[in-house]
Amino acid sequence: MHKRKLGRSGLEVSAIGLGCMGLNHSYGAPMEKAAAVALIRAAVERGVTFFDTAEVYGPYINEEVVGEALAPVRDRVVIATKFGFKIGDPAGGVDSRPEHIRAVVEASLKRLKTDHIDLLYQHRVDPAVPIEDVAGTVKDLIGAGKVKYFGMSEAGARTIRRAHAVQPVTALQSEYSLWWREPETSVLPTLEELGIGFVPFSPLGRGFLTGAIDANTTFNANDFRNGVPRFSVENRQTNAALVDALGRIAAHKHVTRAQIALAWLLAQKPWIVPIPGTTKLPRLDENIGAASVTLTASDLSDIESALRQIKIAGERYSPAGQKFIDR
Repeated sequence: MHKRKLGRSGLEVSAIGLGCMGLNHSYGAPMEKAAAVALIRAAVERGVTFFDTAEVYGPYINEEVVGEALAPVRDRVVIATKFGFKIGDPAGGVDSRPEHIRAVVEASLKRLKTDHIDLLYQHRVDPAVPIEDVAGTVKDLIGAGKVKYFGMSEAGARTIRRAHAVQPVTALQSEYSLWWREPETSVLPTLEELGIGFVPFSPLGRGFLTGAIDANTTFNANDFRNGVPRFSVENRQTNAALVDALGRIAAHKHVTRAQIALAWLLAQKPWIVPIPGTTKLPRLDENIGAASVTLTASDLSDIESALRQIKIAGERYSPAGQKFIDR
């Protein structure tokens, strides 16, 4: 697979990474551990070198799975994980106190079976802790050799600038896709100016952009999409217009909707690296195949024209989730 560098940091990763959250968190019944390990190793065999996890996924279990899967190939991969929530539970609120960050890193290193974290993200901005203190703590961890690069997630442009002035930010991870383009207004220009890479999560709209979900789809009882406004039956009916448009474009290119959605992200900037997640090997192959899809200027213009005619309905988070987003 092609490689990309996250901004000017020098950190090189596969053009498409693997978001590991869904292996056991947020999207219904978790995979059996052996199957999850096998899927991650299959991704490595196919050229994926960038794997994303966090202590809150499970909580804790996801890091253990990623650590076991990647231990045999640790020198060939880049592992990203995150700190920033209380006791590994988002419902408990945010916590980026320096002592908490250090404790989380020590625990993550053990679960990941490694002596260093390649990319350490602040999972969500903590308004009670100056971002300068957060960046300074990560800087110390980098100096100690326990972390290599600093990242942020769902942070706004002003917060990114303040953190970057203390410890250079290598990557921002935030939602970005054909149905959520808010980062284009202020975040992407800031990242380009400062030389920071961008890692879009939910690049397939939490599965909606693949065409596999419609108004009749029923989610597992513990699937968090049940509480997401954008996934209400009414909003799914409205948002089907985007899926239909993607289907027409994909058919013209003889690829899938998911591949168009990922190729579109790759075409936006050379320092963008999406991290789609999946629990199925055929979908993994499909997602990886997007790295070989070339969208011409005409293709991109056609996509833009189609998007201008579509208004996406519904918020991307419940009110409880919205409170963690930095503006």
